[in-house]
Amino acid sequence: MTSGSAVTIRDGRHGSVECLLYENQCIILCNNTEWFNGSNPCFESEVPIMPNNDSYNFTIPRGTCTAYPCNVIPIRNLMNTLDGDSSEQRQMMELLYIRGSCAQLFVSNQEVKKRFIQIEKHILHNIMNASGLEKGGSRDYNLNELSMNVIKLNFTGSEERIHMRAPQLLPQNESFIPDIWLPVNALRDIPPEKNVIGVVSYIQHSQFQFHQENISSMVIRIELLEERRLQNLRTPITMIFRNVSLKNLDNESWLACSYFDERNDFHWKSDGCKTCNETNGTQVDIICDCDHATPFAVLLVRDSISEIHWEILSYISYIGCGLSAFFTALSFIIYVFSRNHRMDYSISIHVSLSGALFLLNTTFLMTEWGATVKPDWVCVFLAAFMHYSLLCCFTWMAIEALHLYLLLIKVFNTYYKHYLVKLSLAGWGIPGVIVGISLGVKDFKQFYGVTNMTMSDTNQTNSICWITDDSFFYSVNLVYFTMIFIFNTGILVAVASSICKMKQVFRNKSKLRQTGRDPERLSESCKGGLTVLGLTCLMGTTWGLAFLGSGYVSYPILYLFCILNSTQGFFIFLWICLSAKKQRKREMDERLSSSPMKTSATKSD
Repeated sequence: MTSGSAVTIRDGRHGSVECLLYENQCIILCNNTEWFNGSNPCFESEVPIMPNNDSYNFTIPRGTCTAYPCNVIPIRNLMNTLDGDSSEQRQMMELLYIRGSCAQLFVSNQEVKKRFIQIEKHILHNIMNASGLEKGGSRDYNLNELSMNVIKLNFTGSEERIHMRAPQLLPQNESFIPDIWLPVNALRDIPPEKNVIGVVSYIQHSQFQFHQENISSMVIRIELLEERRLQNLRTPITMIFRNVSLKNLDNESWLACSYFDERNDFHWKSDGCKTCNETNGTQVDIICDCDHATPFAVLLVRDSISEIHWEILSYISYIGCGLSAFFTALSFIIYVFSRNHRMDYSISIHVSLSGALFLLNTTFLMTEWGATVKPDWVCVFLAAFMHYSLLCCFTWMAIEALHLYLLLIKVFNTYYKHYLVKLSLAGWGIPGVIVGISLGVKDFKQFYGVTNMTMSDTNQTNSICWITDDSFFYSVNLVYFTMIFIFNTGILVAVASSICKMKQVFRNKSKLRQTGRDPERLSESCKGGLTVLGLTCLMGTTWGLAFLGSGYVSYPILYLFCILNSTQGFFIFLWICLSAKKQRKREMDERLSSSPMKTSATKSD
């Protein structure tokens, strides 16, 4: 172990070295590594802090070392030094070592991951070019986390396909090694000296996971020398992925042959690939026929929204959000110009919720545009601001429920000093703290940015600015809303129960006074029902429809969710108008009741 003022290095027993820089991950590079063999005692070394904070140099017995923090700029610069025409096996091992040392950065930052894939591919081609094989010869390269088999093809007859196996990574995974058949007619036009193919197997495939994909098989890559491409093949490439597990398969998911598009959007797609299954108990052999060569794998795909429904739901959402943005802005304008010192707290809370919805709706209308503009921080800002607006909406919905509880359930002792200021601090401050912390750890993990949505019946993707990490999305949004939903639902049930009791008392009194007032009774029942519906919208319990649609695509639930929640701002505008009307009527009644003498004198004239 080496420690100093900034760096702690833990020497593992199997050649691994853990580097911590102020308790954060870092990478350590030394010009003499014999000390890191798991058998030496701890020693101390002073670590002076460099002015640019991008590297920390220190000396050890028999050598010098440099520690680099696992941040985007220093790690990207380190990888770029390995990207050269002479880079081969040693550089590949260093590249894999960088990724292993900064695993958290490579999981969270897509730009670093993209650059890694580009450099890795370039080095693989350098190795293929330097293999120096004779016709029919082959060579295996075991590079720890990946294995490559380089083959110099030699056509001996009229065969239509060439059979080969992906290289084996570990002795225990021999039964999972895919079989590959390449079409000969697509290879005959290549000059004989250039007819070299590299087949790569990956022991782990984190660099190919950009959008939380569920990769269910080994990832293999097929490369031709000088980055030639096999594409639009009349006779497809056939691959058999053996013993793929069916453990996570359900009625809303299936296994699909997919390829990784590393030239455009770094996304898994399935166009040009056909999938066939041969089931064997709890495992299945997946046969893939693809008309091009790129990284391949079998993905567990879950049901997603079809293109036609996506378009309809998009129109509903955009029209609803546009109307809501207009009416929430109108609510704020009316509130500002009609505000007085006797304004009910309820209206101020309604307007605050309306303001949060205005921010959410206007930001939502810009998310697709933000995904197409440069620089990237624009999309990050829009995604973070929309997340903040959404959390503000949830918080103000909870405040609506709390205020309603204090008014109708806990009637007495409801005065609180600086009541509205405290509510505002909670309504706007709590979401700000959550989003601020999420943005503050961007060097460790980037939670906001471009997110791709895929249609189920096409390979079309729709890019928006939103949360990029599913785990973060569910752990923050779902947990936060679940607590608010349970609280608000409890308040709504209590209020609805109180309304029903009051209506029952009213009916009993009406029966004692007179009978035959069915129209008035029906009118009162309708008013009570509309009040409950208004409170349901006001407290955001319609957002609970998300629970009914989780885990599968239910189009009725999706349509209800989009219609009710995209137009929530409009309904709150109507509620504010009715509340303001009631307050004006109440104030008018108070003024009339406070001046009886003046009214009497006027009548006598």
